[in-house]
Amino acid sequence: MNNSVSNTARLLGAGLRALLVLTLVTGVIYPLVVTGIAQGLFHNKANGSEIKADGRVVGSSLIGQAYNLPPKEGQETPDPDLKWFQGRPQNGLGTNSVNTQYKLILSGATNRSGDNEELIQWVKDAKAAVVKDNSTAGYKAKPSQVPADAVTSSGSGLDPNISPAYADLQVHRVAEKNGLSVAQVDRLVENHTEGRTLGFMGEPRVNVLELNIALKDLAATK
Repeated sequence: MNNSVSNTARLLGAGLRALLVLTLVTGVIYPLVVTGIAQGLFHNKANGSEIKADGRVVGSSLIGQAYNLPPKEGQETPDPDLKWFQGRPQNGLGTNSVNTQYKLILSGATNRSGDNEELIQWVKDAKAAVVKDNSTAGYKAKPSQVPADAVTSSGSGLDPNISPAYADLQVHRVAEKNGLSVAQVDRLVENHTEGRTLGFMGEPRVNVLELNIALKDLAATK
């Protein structure tokens, strides 16, 4: 009986020591090492690819933002603030219906097929709005100039980038709204256009948040 109790106690002691060692290694040492490596070698990515302006974090280069006017009373969808470059549509999954206490960012596509009548109407309406919004007193936008990313949301609904074609389409409107020349804004877009990753992956793109930060700085110097 005593030997049985003694063996049980030894086994429990060994098990407890193994638990403590594994907890220390996998729960403390390993996470600290991984975090240290990430901070040392990939500091920006480890912290969420932060974008800073005026000494503070204003967003992430990986997540798109909306540039809208304050909503009017009873208005469900606010109007876009047309002095800024606009990103892709963010209708995605629609409004948050699960946790209504917080305005959560919802990630997802529209989940509608290409021949869905509602989606087709959305695209038509969005195209007409893009043409109207980007036409100025001296410049008339054409439907043929509207690229696909101007009227469709991305798979996540949170794409931070737009195509150079969509950025170019907005140049005249942005220049007029900010009292800048078309050449100045055109140069701004050119300077913020990124090529394909490694020269062959993906498509050329413009990060909307970074572009709007540069636009703000440029407008402040006029």
